[in-house]
Amino acid sequence: MYYIGLDSGSTTTKAVMFHQDQLIDKYLIPTGGRPKDAMEEVMAYFTEMHHLDREQMRVVTTGYGRELWESDLVMTEITCHGRGAEYLYPGIQQVVDIGGQDCKTMKLNGKGLVMDFNMNDRCAAGTGRFVEVMMNTLGEKVEVLDLFVEGAQPAKINATCTVFAESEVISLLAKGISRSDIALGALYSITQRINGQYAKLRSTKGSPLLFTGGLSRSKIFAKILSEKFEAPVYTHGLGQFSGAIGAAKIAEKRLGDTVGNRNKIG
Repeated sequence: MYYIGLDSGSTTTKAVMFHQDQLIDKYLIPTGGRPKDAMEEVMAYFTEMHHLDREQMRVVTTGYGRELWESDLVMTEITCHGRGAEYLYPGIQQVVDIGGQDCKTMKLNGKGLVMDFNMNDRCAAGTGRFVEVMMNTLGEKVEVLDLFVEGAQPAKINATCTVFAESEVISLLAKGISRSDIALGALYSITQRINGQYAKLRSTKGSPLLFTGGLSRSKIFAKILSEKFEAPVYTHGLGQFSGAIGAAKIAEKRLGDTVGNRNKIG
């Protein structure tokens, strides 16, 4: 039996496949405003690449579009990210996940169970979208973020609202402030916002945390978070797949070799 975790995010759609407790494949594509189509494309990839039919797969969906595909189980993002974090870093108790449109901070019990959490999903501040808007305004791509801010000094950016921050960035450019300094300043600005959200759940000051989501690929941003939180911040090469991994591990545990019956759980 093959176990697939399918995470339909606002910006990207991610999926992983496990077989005999081993991660054997992963796939990521832009959601592009068509979550159902993106999910279909991901599942078509696994089916064709591994020569599988539906009866050989157990699928758990999560994320914004989790209801759009006929999976065997539907799980909330928080539950899946907790399980995914435990897989990536066993025993971790604190997690910050920054996605395209939300920022999740979670407290775990050290075994992947979420004890408490909060989520910023009503405002782009503190999310990947904030960074994307700032970089677009500066004429650069998010993918080159670390290289772009290397050696820069952070410009002071007071606004945490994406709209106001964008106006502030334009004003700084008009004053001749370095684009790299502005970009680094934007990272410090959203770190301040995230710190306020994270502080409400922090168990002990200095406790390590796992940083996941698309922005966790930025080593500079992880370093800034560590400085602000005054704690070790760990990342993982599969950090962007955390929710999908958690969904797959839930499929593996709950569904086993049973016949797939779609349920809404979690």
